[in-house]
Amino acid sequence: MTDRWRATDIATLVFCVRGDEVLLIEKQRGLGAGKVNGPGGKLEPRESVAQCAVREVEEETGVCIETLSSRGELRFRFADGYRLQVHVFVATEFSGVPRITEEAIPFWCGRDDIPYDRMWADDRLWLDAVLDGASVDGELDFDGDVLGKYHLTLVPGLTADCR
Repeated sequence: MTDRWRATDIATLVFCVRGDEVLLIEKQRGLGAGKVNGPGGKLEPRESVAQCAVREVEEETGVCIETLSSRGELRFRFADGYRLQVHVFVATEFSGVPRITEEAIPFWCGRDDIPYDRMWADDRLWLDAVLDGASVDGELDFDGDVLGKYHLTLVPGLTADCR
């Protein structure tokens, strides 16, 4: 999939972690509306992926990221032809209190209580490892909400700070 794969859009996905909790959102609009995920969104022109990650978290939750750790990349291919390249980050230094926005309803969730049944089907395959410090690289096919073929590589403890 990777050799001829070109993204329609590039986006970010950020998981803010404090102790044994992770900040998740119920997405209110766009791709995945109604699902639970980490905050994030599409890259704007002349913006780095780290800048996008910081901006999207603040827009969707009101939380201001101080440092980000890059945790890899996921490449999604949808049956309708849409292709999305997602850069995954974890943040452990941030400020502010999450607030509801037009885009998202944020909430803190215990690591043992992550609502995988309300998330994209692939999240249960890699999110715990990423929250434990691993990096992920993956290629995933979706037909609507249904996960088809996929290939994931998890590398324990391999991270890169980017801000």
